[in-house]
Amino acid sequence: MSTWLITGCSTGLGRALARTVLAQGHNAVITARDENTLQDLAAEYPETALAASLDVTDRGQISDVVERAQGRFGGIDVLVNNAGYGYRAAVEEAADADIRLLFDTNFFGAVDMIKAVLPDMRSKRSGAILNISSIGARISPAGSGYYSATKAALEGLSGSLNKELRPLGITVTAIEPGAFRTDFAGRSLTQSATAIDDYAETAGKRRKENDTVHGTQPGDPMKAAAAMLSVVESPNPPSLLVLGQDAFDAFAAVADAQRDELDQWRETSLGTGLDA
Repeated sequence: MSTWLITGCSTGLGRALARTVLAQGHNAVITARDENTLQDLAAEYPETALAASLDVTDRGQISDVVERAQGRFGGIDVLVNNAGYGYRAAVEEAADADIRLLFDTNFFGAVDMIKAVLPDMRSKRSGAILNISSIGARISPAGSGYYSATKAALEGLSGSLNKELRPLGITVTAIEPGAFRTDFAGRSLTQSATAIDDYAETAGKRRKENDTVHGTQPGDPMKAAAAMLSVVESPNPPSLLVLGQDAFDAFAAVADAQRDELDQWRETSLGTGLDA
């Protein structure tokens, strides 16, 4: 039995993972900004579930939740940074306040969670961290520049963190899901208040009023949860895991295109050294 701390459990992948972890007999600290959304799970698993209110932009709440987890279960073995939300806008359209809140939630919130749990994990020389990214970090769709940037930043951090922590017995995995049948493209998706006509055929096509994806996503959240559980239980977890046929195909297409472009510009790239 291990103890998990999962952020963003009210709906979607976070809730599916919380239910899966608890059903497998593990302890779970399940969190959401509104603790009331978690009471059914807490009541179903009264001995192993601890529901707590948590806004990951509030460092005081982070400290409180980690202390409660340690007091109830003795420590945290697995941290899952799942809390976050989508944001769509052309780069020029986005308001500064929107951008900063997005980064505070999707990136800096995860950073603060990691810093809060690492001292105990380091002392035990064991632990696992899953950072929920997105295939958007790879494909960078028009209209999702800022969201993709938060996830690309999280993946960059995850890669370095994994190298720092593996020698200490702690693993870090970035998870890149594709489209899963959750509320992400509905309730959890925000966008800029301003829409500029010049971007109608690029970023504009991804605005909520023009998007028909919600409710048709191919991914099963419960299968994603099972995959994440298998990562933590693996003796050699990957540093990056892609989830979903759509994400796998998109990842491969981007990798192939990048390799082609790298080769096309090989002479220019290699021609920048000092002459002998």
